[in-house]
Formats: sequence, C-alpha cells, structure tokens
Amino acid sequence: MSETWVTLVGNAATSVDYRDSAAGGVARFRLAVTPRYWDRQKESWSDGHSSFYTVWARRSLAMNLAGSVSVGEPLLVHGRLRVRDEERDGQRRFSADIDALAVGHDITRGTSAFRRVVKGDSLLTERAKTSVG
Repeated sequence: MSETWVTLVGNAATSVDYRDSAAGGVARFRLAVTPRYWDRQKESWSDGHSSFYTVWARRSLAMNLAGSVSVGEPLLVHGRLRVRDEERDGQRRFSADIDALAVGHDITRGTSAFRRVVKGDSLLTERAKTSVG
C-alpha cells in the first residue's frame, strides 16, 4: 500500500514537546496552516479557515526540533500523512498527524542560521530537556 506524503507550509502553533524514550527522543507540536486569498470585494488579502496538524518527530529530528522551533515561527514540514478516525462521546472525530521526515524554517518570511549538530553535543541535549520542563 502506498503512503501519502505531504509538504505543509504553516506556523508553529504550540511549543515543541520533547520526551526521551527507550527508542530515542520523540517530539510533537501543532502546525497551523492558513490559506490566504485575494478578496476582490474588499480589495485586500484575507485569511481562510486554519487547519491544524500534529507533527511527530523521532530521534535526532526530535531533539533538533526542541532546540530550534518556537511558537509562531514559519515552518515547512515534509512527512507521511496519518488521518485518525475516532469515536468519542458518541461523536465521530477526525484528526491529521504528520510523521515528519524533515522540518525547516520558511526563509521566504525571514532568515535562519543553520548550526550542524555533532553527535553527543551536550549543549543541544540540555536545551531540549530544559524546554520541556
């Protein structure tokens, strides 16, 4: 069965929640994606309805996210789309998760500085842990 790969452009809606696990670090955050369109009647740009996605990352991507992303920052997220269908309190609910393969800042809206991480870099590890607690 083929998987659905997506690339989303949006803003970090929540801070990154990083946790250590036996299989390595796991991080998650919410991404808000809001389309913009030209409203001919108002003769100005307007925002459409926002969609929210839970972005999941593992291992080194999870740790790097925790040390790099803050609420409100413009991001690009590429990964596998997972749609969940749940029934809660008699109501059917749908939610969308992204298992991220890559995440980066959207530099069409600002600048970003890249810093390569060296394995065992304790500074990044400490920053990721302090952003959680």
